[in-house]
Amino acid sequence: MHTPSTKPRLTKAGISFSVTVEFTTYSCLASHEGLAKLCEHLDTKETAMQTFLAFEAKIHGVARRLIAAGVPRNPVVLGPNSFR
Repeated sequence: MHTPSTKPRLTKAGISFSVTVEFTTYSCLASHEGLAKLCEHLDTKETAMQTFLAFEAKIHGVARRLIAAGVPRNPVVLGPNSFR
């Protein structure tokens, strides 16, 4: 079972959100640098939240893959290297 759990929230470090994987909820953070990497090919000046919402499905997928791979968490941080 893979479902988003809570609404994303803007923090100083990026966008905080959570995902549920196998009935366990994990805290995650999409860093500002990671979000910038996602939209670097776009010619736009979107806010961090707009970028997160535009790429939300991809971000959740990356978070789930990192969790499945056993990446240390609390929170699981998605930085620029997470979005190659």
